[in-house]
Amino acid sequence: MPFFPAHKLPLAVLGLVLVALPFLFGGKYQLSILILIGISAIVCVGINLLVGVAGQISLGHAAFFGIGSYASAVFTGDYGWNGILAMFAGILITSVLAATVGWPILRLKGHYLAMATLGVGLVIQLLLIQEAGITGGPDGRAVKALTIFGLRVKGEWAWYCIVAGALFVVVWGAQNLMSSPWGRALRALHASEPASAAAGIDVHQMKVAIFAASAGLASFAGSLYAHALAFVTPDQASFLHSVEFVVMIVVGGLGSVYGSLVGAAILIVLPQVLSSLSDYENLAFGVLLILVVYLLRKGIVPTLRLIAVGGGR
Repeated sequence: MPFFPAHKLPLAVLGLVLVALPFLFGGKYQLSILILIGISAIVCVGINLLVGVAGQISLGHAAFFGIGSYASAVFTGDYGWNGILAMFAGILITSVLAATVGWPILRLKGHYLAMATLGVGLVIQLLLIQEAGITGGPDGRAVKALTIFGLRVKGEWAWYCIVAGALFVVVWGAQNLMSSPWGRALRALHASEPASAAAGIDVHQMKVAIFAASAGLASFAGSLYAHALAFVTPDQASFLHSVEFVVMIVVGGLGSVYGSLVGAAILIVLPQVLSSLSDYENLAFGVLLILVVYLLRKGIVPTLRLIAVGGGR
C-alpha cells in the first residue's frame, strides 16, 4: 500500500496551497481578493455538481446566493440571532425553497429548464428589491459582524482562514460524493436518464436532491459573503451574477471539482489584472475568455489532465 493514496493527493495539495497563499499574498487588498475567490469557488463546486456532473442547467443560482446573504443580514440585524444560527437557517430555507421549486421545473429539459431557472432567479431578485422594509431595497443593507464563541470575526486574515477552511471542507465533501454511489448515480443521470431509470435510479428525486444541495451551498457562500463584506445588495442575486458562476465552471472544467476553483480564481483575478487597460478592459476580457474556451474546450483542468496523460486536447 502506498504511503499516501494517489486520489487524496490533489486535496493535500489544495490544503498546502490554501495555507501558503496568505503568506505569499498577505496584503489587505490581496487577501480580500482571495476571500472573494474562495466564496465564489464554494458556489461553483455546488453548481458544477449540478451542471457538470448531473447534467442539469441552472441560470438562477445567484438568487440562492442572495437568499443566504439576506438571511444572515435579516436574522442577525432584525432578530438578534447568532450569525452561525442565521447561516444554517438560510441554508435550510434555501434548500427547502430549491426543492419546492425544483420539483416541477426539473421535469423540464434543455433550454426550457434554463429558462425556468432564470425565471426563478429573476423573481427572487425582484422580491429582494421590492421588499425594501426588510431588505433595504435596491440600496441594500448593512450586516452585523459574525461572532464565534463570543469572539467577533474581523480583519482579512481571520476571514481568509474561515473561507479557506470552509472551501477545503466543501471540496473534501464534493470529492467524497463523486466517489460514492450517489456520485456514480449523478454521472449516470448525465449520461442517460432512461438508462439510469432502468438501473433503478429515481431520476427525478435525484435531480431535486442535487439541485437543493447545490442551492444550499450557494446560500452558505452568500452568508459568508454578507458577513465578510458587512453589506449586501440585490445585485448579488442578479442574472449576470448567475451567468458569471456558470462561466467560471465552464472555464475551469465542467464536472471537475478543482476546475471550479481554477475558474473562480481566473474570473475574479483577470478583471483586476486587465483594469489597467481602461476602456479596452471588457474587450480584452472577452477575447481571453473566447480563446480559453476555444483552445481548452473541456475546460482548463480537464484539458491539462488530458495533456498530462498524453491525450492532447
